[in-house]
Amino acid sequence: MTDDGPAIHAADAPVRIKPSNYPEPFASRMVGRVKQPLGDLFGLRNFGVNLTRLRPGAASALHHCHSRQDEFIYVLEGEPTLFTDAGETRLEPGMVAGFPANGTAHHLENRTDRDCLILEIGDRSQGDVGIYPQDDLQAVMKADGSWRFARKDGTPY
Repeated sequence: MTDDGPAIHAADAPVRIKPSNYPEPFASRMVGRVKQPLGDLFGLRNFGVNLTRLRPGAASALHHCHSRQDEFIYVLEGEPTLFTDAGETRLEPGMVAGFPANGTAHHLENRTDRDCLILEIGDRSQGDVGIYPQDDLQAVMKADGSWRFARKDGTPY
C-alpha cells in the first residue's frame, strides 16, 4: 500500500533514482532506460515488478541470465527486439516472454525511433547469481537483496 492508498496509476510511480546498479563501464550502457519499480511501492518482497521505458537506442539490461530467478516480460507499447541465445525476435504490444532460472541469456533493445514500454516481473530468490556471457561481469545477490558485482575472476569492481 502506498501513502496515497491501495492503488495508483502505474505511470505515476516514481522513477528509480539510480538508473543502473551496474558498475562502470556497464552502467553507462543503460542510458535511455527508465525504470519505475512498482512492486516496491507495496512492500512486495517475493517478487519485483518494474514498468520499464526504453528510449530509442536503449537496452533493458546487459545480456544475462539468472541462476535462481525466473523473469517475465509483457510488451505494453513499441516494438523492442528480444535477444536470446537463439537469436533476435521483434516483439510488439501484447507479446510476452519468460525466462526460467538457468535458461537462455537475454535482453531487449529498442532499435526503433519511438519509446517502448515493458512490464518486467521477476522473483527475488536468495543466493541468485547473474551471469553475463558477453561481458566480464558476474553479480551475486547479497542477503539484503542488493547485488555485489565482480569480474568473472572474482575481482571486485
